[in-house]
Amino acid sequence: MRGGRNRSSRKGPAFDPDDDHVEHRHLGVWDLYIQREPRLSRLPASWKLEEYAEIINDLPYLWRTLHDVRAICGHLLVLYLVVQIAISLLPALNLWYSGQLLKIVQIAVDERTVDKHLLFKVAGGRVVCAVAERCAVYFQVKISATLNGRMKRHFSAHIFHSMARLDVPTFEDPVVSQQIASSVPTNHMNVAWSAITGVSHTATSGLRLVTQALVLLSVLREQRDGPLLAAISLADYLLSKIAVNSDLGLGSAWAATTSNQDYIRMEGLKKLISSGRHRKELVAGGLSNSLEAEYRSLVDRLGENASDFWSQYHDDMNKARISFLNLVRLPFEELPQIAFSLRAVQYPSSIPVSLASLHLMQQTTMAFTQNVSGLMQQAGSVADRLSSLRKFYEAANIKNIVPDGTAPFPENAQTVRHGVSLEFKDVSFRYPGSEDYALRDISFKVESGQLCVIVGTNGSGKSTVLKLLARIYDVTSGTILIDGRNITTLKLDDLRRAMAILFQDYSLFPLSIHDNIALGDPAAATPEKVMEAARLGGAAEFIARLPDGFDTYVERPVRDLYSGLPENTKTLFGRTIDHARLRGHMGGGHEGSGDLGLSGGQLQRLAVARTFMRSSVSEPKVGLLLFDEPSASLDPKAEQDLFARLRELRGNKTMVFSTHRFGNLTRHADLIMYMNDALVLETGTHEQLLKRDGDYARLWRMQAEAFL
Repeated sequence: MRGGRNRSSRKGPAFDPDDDHVEHRHLGVWDLYIQREPRLSRLPASWKLEEYAEIINDLPYLWRTLHDVRAICGHLLVLYLVVQIAISLLPALNLWYSGQLLKIVQIAVDERTVDKHLLFKVAGGRVVCAVAERCAVYFQVKISATLNGRMKRHFSAHIFHSMARLDVPTFEDPVVSQQIASSVPTNHMNVAWSAITGVSHTATSGLRLVTQALVLLSVLREQRDGPLLAAISLADYLLSKIAVNSDLGLGSAWAATTSNQDYIRMEGLKKLISSGRHRKELVAGGLSNSLEAEYRSLVDRLGENASDFWSQYHDDMNKARISFLNLVRLPFEELPQIAFSLRAVQYPSSIPVSLASLHLMQQTTMAFTQNVSGLMQQAGSVADRLSSLRKFYEAANIKNIVPDGTAPFPENAQTVRHGVSLEFKDVSFRYPGSEDYALRDISFKVESGQLCVIVGTNGSGKSTVLKLLARIYDVTSGTILIDGRNITTLKLDDLRRAMAILFQDYSLFPLSIHDNIALGDPAAATPEKVMEAARLGGAAEFIARLPDGFDTYVERPVRDLYSGLPENTKTLFGRTIDHARLRGHMGGGHEGSGDLGLSGGQLQRLAVARTFMRSSVSEPKVGLLLFDEPSASLDPKAEQDLFARLRELRGNKTMVFSTHRFGNLTRHADLIMYMNDALVLETGTHEQLLKRDGDYARLWRMQAEAFL
């Protein structure tokens, strides 16, 4: 790979599995590699102080988020925080009322009298607290839903920008893909709102913890042995957390992989049967029984290892570890009851109060320790959420692997009317992650306005030439010149604006047919020009037969949803599930291109129409036409019609056309390049190559004989 990139959004040295500082662990079929990092001390798992320290580095992104939210719905955020604070204070107030009730019981035991006015006042206070807490939680949920919805809509544009700006090799980088994936909400909460709620919940949990601790100390001081019992209960909790501490935490840099062929094949079978892309072949080939048998066999062989990485990871973390601390903490579980028994023997008259106080102490101490645990977990969650927030903002700054040039192109906008020249000088190229060369030391030159046809078998390197011309990738070595200028020095937007390209592995966007064609040149996409481009691409006739015409979605981006109950299932009350009736009301459903019955040739004509839209409507802008196997799915007649329209479209523009077929276009070519095994083996005109009687001539005769 060429060019710089952000290998990781975390700080610190880059991850290297071959480094001595990398720890290797086995988790079932998985190999886990963790970059060793210094640990401050052996504390409970949620007290990873080095992770919490990252919160300080991530706080600027939180301030940035708050600034953005203030412009959208700042008043709602303030109201949400006020409600949060109220909710955090109510438990302490409720605890104070519990202490007052305990005092009333103490007085009743000692003095045989009850202050009814105080009793009703305290009981009423507890009722008011319960009602207030219920109302506050209700308002919190309502405000939270509104805030989350507004923030999700606002920040979705940021996510769209972050993803749209990435070039192909950067987007294919698994590190970048992981960073982008962490920015996209996987549930109902977006990253920004998740970070805000995480911080606010942690802060209010701390406030709740402090107020509860103050009230608890006040209550316990008035009870015999209260602080002692509370300390024993707290010690039991702390020992239990340390005893079950897991040392399998992941560091800031880690990676996991598996080479188990049974597991890999099992996952492949799962994807095969869950993807609609393979359903026709699966059903037509009658493969379900054999695939099911093989899947069961693989599951049996793998046993407990037949699970994904995260399942293995969490299973290992949750295994209880027997240690000395597990044995030491056992007496602490019984000490509160022992202390109560001794107290009852010493003060038999106060047993009713002792029972009430023991219950209060155990209940409040348990709630207190749970709040402590929750605060620790929330603090760790805040570190993760702020880290995700940082990735969310930094995703817009990921450096593309293909660097932009600085020189405008063309210097004179009118020159593109007469085409552009292009030249490859000793160009070699390997795709990222591949050891094999897709191109090896190829050199050729195409003058302005010429038609160059690249022929050869599949995999010979034809498509790669076109991808390098569009700078989808950069060369591994060598130089590409456009109008005599190094292609890497030209501004990418200018370069790509000056060309129209159709790839062999073209894609149809999950938009309407009109939009699929119009995106060839959105600025000039009037209905009339879109229809003209459809006609030139050979798609107008079948589009007219579609029920919704140009408004038809080839692949509908929003799928219909149905209940999970199978067809003809009888419900509890004997009614039969009938999805067909539902589909009738929904217009028959929308499942994608399969419902339209479009052939591969028709789909390819839509892609060709998009290219015509760009090159015919924007003629002054486009000087280079690149077509990669545009007739691969067309019948001979449609192919001949397409070639005729391409020759008409070309005019004075430069055209590079790749194909494995030898047709009428080669007879009109100014330059033919025959490629095989990443090399250019023959160059010349059609007549010159036939006279040379090499591989091109042999393949030409072979294809010609097939039509005789």
